[in-house]
This record gives sequence, structure tokens and C-alpha cells, in this order.
Amino acid sequence: MTDGDSLLPVREHMLDGARTEADRILAEARIQAASILRQARRSAEQAIERARAQGRAETAQAAAAERSQGREQARSIELGARREAHQELRDRVLAAAVALRDEPGYERLLSRLTVMAAAAAGPDPAIAVQAAGGVEARSGGVLVDCTLPRLAALAVDALGDRVRELWTP
Repeated sequence: MTDGDSLLPVREHMLDGARTEADRILAEARIQAASILRQARRSAEQAIERARAQGRAETAQAAAAERSQGREQARSIELGARREAHQELRDRVLAAAVALRDEPGYERLLSRLTVMAAAAAGPDPAIAVQAAGGVEARSGGVLVDCTLPRLAALAVDALGDRVRELWTP
């Protein structure tokens, strides 16, 4: 047997020991790799869930803001429509009042308005017939406006909250 042959069992023993150690290290590395991979997957899933939750929260906030803005716009549109309806009512009542000048009974109405304005103004009133219809009476520091446009405006104002019935379904 040569020196090389006599060391063969030692080499094989060392080689077996190295293979065993390598297998053990490889097995541990695989276990560690699997553990790291599981942890990475858990971390990724948690990050995804956090992102989803954040996305849901942001979406809910955005939706709430959108709904709020929609309600504000709807309210603004509604108020604008109410203003338009109210103004249209005022315009129609004014037009109808001014049109009374062309009606057959206008002279009688003018006489009654003159009497009322004079009585309300006080002693020795100055009466002025107005081009828009109706009269104004002045006495001292008192002005009584019985013009048709003023009376039409007062009539609409006197409706108060009942005007809402125009736009309430």
C-alpha cells in the first residue's frame, strides 16, 4: 500500500464529514431561505393590506368630499332656481300692476289710491301722479308711496313663506 492508499480512508472520512457538513449547511440555508421567504411574503401581504386599507380610506374620504360638493352644488342650483322663480313672480306681478293703467277701471283705482295716500301723508299733502301708475303723497317729512310698482312689490313681500309653494313639489 502506498502512502496515498493509506490515507484513502482518512480522505473518505474527511470527505464524508465535509459532505455531511455541506448537507447540513445547505439544509439550514434552505430553512433560513424558506423562513426569509415566508417573512417577506407576510410583509408583502401586510403592505398590500395596508395599501388597500389606505386606498379604501382615501376613496371613502374622496367619495364623502364628492358627495358634499354635490350637495353644495345641488343646494346652490336650488337656491338659484328659487331666486329666479321669485324674481319671475316679482316681474309678473309688476307687469300686471303696471298694466292696470290701461284697464277701464284705472281712474277709479287712481282716485282711491290718491285718497288713501293723502290720508296717510297728513295735513295738506302734495299729490303727484306717477308715470308708472299710482301716486305719491308728501306732507312735511312724510312720503307715502302708492305707486303701482311699490304696491306690487309689497304684495309679493306680503306672501312671505307662502311663495315657497311655487317651488315645493
